[in-house]
Amino acid sequence: MVTINTKPLLPLRDIVVFPSMVVPLFVGREKSIKALQEVMKTDKSIVLVSQKNSEIDEPENRDIYGYGCLSKVLQLLKLPDGTVKVLVEGEKRVKILEIRKEESNFLSASVEVTEDTNKTKESDLYALSLVKKFEKLLILNKRDLSDSINSIKKLKDPSQISDNIASNLNIQIFEKQELLEIIDLRKRLEKINELLDKEISVISVEKKIRGRVKNQMEKTQREYYLNEQLKAIQKELGEIDEGKDEIAGLSKKTPNGNFRDIAHPIHADMRRMIEDAIVKEYQDLKDNPPVE
Repeated sequence: MVTINTKPLLPLRDIVVFPSMVVPLFVGREKSIKALQEVMKTDKSIVLVSQKNSEIDEPENRDIYGYGCLSKVLQLLKLPDGTVKVLVEGEKRVKILEIRKEESNFLSASVEVTEDTNKTKESDLYALSLVKKFEKLLILNKRDLSDSINSIKKLKDPSQISDNIASNLNIQIFEKQELLEIIDLRKRLEKINELLDKEISVISVEKKIRGRVKNQMEKTQREYYLNEQLKAIQKELGEIDEGKDEIAGLSKKTPNGNFRDIAHPIHADMRRMIEDAIVKEYQDLKDNPPVE
């Protein structure tokens, strides 16, 4: 049986509200505030539908998507700057049949409630597999959505599972709108699976690239450090050789050549210590290469 309702309409910027989702909204446009004031007088039901272009301040029929979400206003708070903060809960998918402007200067819509089709036991299993895949995505992406994943794990209905995952996906607005408009549950689950695989693949590649860049930078930095150290050591050895020549010249001027006796062991010990340091640094670089 087709259910048609006429309710105040609230156009949304940059967000798609799904059934069973509770979300806060900040409302500032005059028509939207009047629509909220109207619903607070009755059963607090309102149609939430996304705009195709968020930059349009006065959206018309062509600027609004054809599907939205029949929702309930849970809380409403007027803020000092004149805007309104409202907490809403999505209830039902709806198809927009007609949009009109009311005398009180707000938009209303006649909508048809749509129920999911193709719900089977196989859909239940498919939905549970998506929960595991979504959890894997969160771990890979290091997103702190522990509350969301715990809530999703408690769900049994595949429709609710699909909508909860869809609302948390890091995808563009038009992609979320596409999910909202898919009434065939099996097809919606398959689309969500496709999006999850795509996002997991992208994150995996990004992590791999970042790892390679990091390893290459570490390798380059170590090689640069070693080269600079070798240059400093070579310079030091050159200065020692010059010092040795000066000492040798002085020793020739002394009666017994005592300076010569002192210079040779000092120079030999210094060279040996420096050579040992070079060998040790080189061996460290070989024994501890950056991990690819």
